[in-house]
Amino acid sequence: MMTKTSTTLLLSLFLMLPASGQTPKLSPTPQRTAAETTSPTSKSPSDNSPSPAQRPSLADVQTPAKPTPAPTAEELPSPTEEPKPAAAARGTPAPGVIPNPVLYLMFTEPYTAGGKNWIRYRYDVANKEEYPAEMFAAAPSLPPCGSNTNSSRTWVDFFDSTGKRLYGFCALGSPANLGKLWFALEEGVIPPSYVYIELNDRQANKKYKSNLADTTM
Repeated sequence: MMTKTSTTLLLSLFLMLPASGQTPKLSPTPQRTAAETTSPTSKSPSDNSPSPAQRPSLADVQTPAKPTPAPTAEELPSPTEEPKPAAAARGTPAPGVIPNPVLYLMFTEPYTAGGKNWIRYRYDVANKEEYPAEMFAAAPSLPPCGSNTNSSRTWVDFFDSTGKRLYGFCALGSPANLGKLWFALEEGVIPPSYVYIELNDRQANKKYKSNLADTTM
């Protein structure tokens, strides 16, 4: 019984062999190349086009900068040099034209005379050099100034802003003395807010009125 069974098993194995008599071999699993194993997002070495994430956006694109204009030549003061203030504009009179005086307060000073205390207000005329000397020359042919028969051709008087006369000069002698004008008030007397002077050219019969000048510094 054992021998019959063994014979039957061997016959079955013999029939299962292929006709060529070779034992069948399993085909090996195909190996993928490096190019085939890369991820779908990987690029081959020959692909140089940037990925969407690497492409520059519009915000990254910069327009060419405009050239900065070269600075123009300009004279500037050195660090140790202070800018000079502009000179005060003052019109220059035409030749032969006598200007009105420009009066300003220089200072005040106390003094004593006649047993009383006084305050003297000293003034100058800024444009005194613009007056001809002959305007203040002695004029004996003109009416005297009190007992002075050689008083100047031009007399100078101080007035307050209402036109009240305060003081006067009738023998200045030269335009330079317009820088030594003054009037005085007794100590304790409140001065007028503004004063002016008037040049009276008695020979030419002309008067030149100044600006209103302060009485306080």
